[in-house]
Amino acid sequence: MPVEVKVPALPESVADAVIAGWHKQTGDAVAQDETLVDLETDKVILEVPAITNGVISEIRFNVGDTVTADQVLAVIDETAEAAVTEETDSAGAGVESGAAPAPQAEEKPAVAEAVQDNDALGSDIPISPAARKLMLENNIAASDVTVSGKGGRILKEDVLAYLKLRQQAETVEKAPAKPETTGRIAEKKPAFETGSEGRIEKRVPMTRLRARIAERLLDAQHNAAILTTFNEVNMKPVMDLRATYKDRFEKEYGVKLGFMSFFVKASVEALKKFPAVNASIDGNDIVYHGYYDVGIAVSGPSGLVVPILRNAEDMTLAQIEQAIIHYATKASDNTLSIEDITGGTFTISNGGIFGSMMSTPILNPPQSGILGMHTIKERAMVVGGEITILPMMYLALSYDHRIIDGREAVQFLVTIKDMLEEPSRMLLGV
Repeated sequence: MPVEVKVPALPESVADAVIAGWHKQTGDAVAQDETLVDLETDKVILEVPAITNGVISEIRFNVGDTVTADQVLAVIDETAEAAVTEETDSAGAGVESGAAPAPQAEEKPAVAEAVQDNDALGSDIPISPAARKLMLENNIAASDVTVSGKGGRILKEDVLAYLKLRQQAETVEKAPAKPETTGRIAEKKPAFETGSEGRIEKRVPMTRLRARIAERLLDAQHNAAILTTFNEVNMKPVMDLRATYKDRFEKEYGVKLGFMSFFVKASVEALKKFPAVNASIDGNDIVYHGYYDVGIAVSGPSGLVVPILRNAEDMTLAQIEQAIIHYATKASDNTLSIEDITGGTFTISNGGIFGSMMSTPILNPPQSGILGMHTIKERAMVVGGEITILPMMYLALSYDHRIIDGREAVQFLVTIKDMLEEPSRMLLGV
């Protein structure tokens, strides 16, 4: 029986998607829940799974084609898979000649199997089939996994992120590897061609995500009065604190203690003191947010994305570090969901990991503030009338001058500086 695989409902404000890559071709066997095709929108990559076992009898779109919700992507022939199974069974593989075939165990209903597997995992929350299989194979409890699916559903990507965290914890002495891309939706790289003037050149179309990034950055420049203020921070207190507790922290939580968690905590404290930086403009109204959803800019294979740490004010340093690694893994694998990158009241961007000394970050609309971190450099500083060498970092705050005054912006940045130079203040709330 032919079964149609359709384009799923697209995220709000997304009209269409582009076929980014097929994992299967016509004639290939496919298992239920196995990823069939990747769809690229201007926000995220959507993985479309097979909805049944079978053989792909028809693929209706090629890579690069534009599709809309409910269009038929492919057709799966269930009977073809059944015929293969029947042929394998009739061959009597593994059964001696003349011996009676082994009795077939009664097939367990899928619902009952899912319930039993959930019990084995110690969970009463929904788990996708692919995620359940990985969890059972790797002895992972549901309570260990950071959930990102709708309605609290554990997804395959959540389990893969946890496995990566666990692997890092098991190889403490090994330097962390840079995120690798899967390569399944790599941008086309055509060979150089000779242009009209005889010069060598090549033309590569923008990805949907890159085009969306360009559009949003241009909108930010046109629709906000962006100014940037700078300051510098002595990172020695934070570096000393990390050096003292990094081994115990990693042993306890299975994740390294990085700088970003300190900056998130310091930013939240500063946002509490200067609520305009956590606000946004809606028409003629200023919307002050009573929560602190901090976006962390990370680089993915298709461009910069900003996953959100929701209610960052309630997160511990360990939870922040774990969430950042979780999102960085999903970004490198192109598996961020629309929920991961929607919203946010303030953003932090760390150009220092690429060696940036100073920059002016651009707002992420409709937010009114973004903090730019930069590389740490040892510099000669005057302390108490004496010259000493200290690890210094330049900080940049870009802000919307329509609702944030220069005084507030400067004091906001000074607050972050004070928190980082005296980390105990973040614990004491002073």
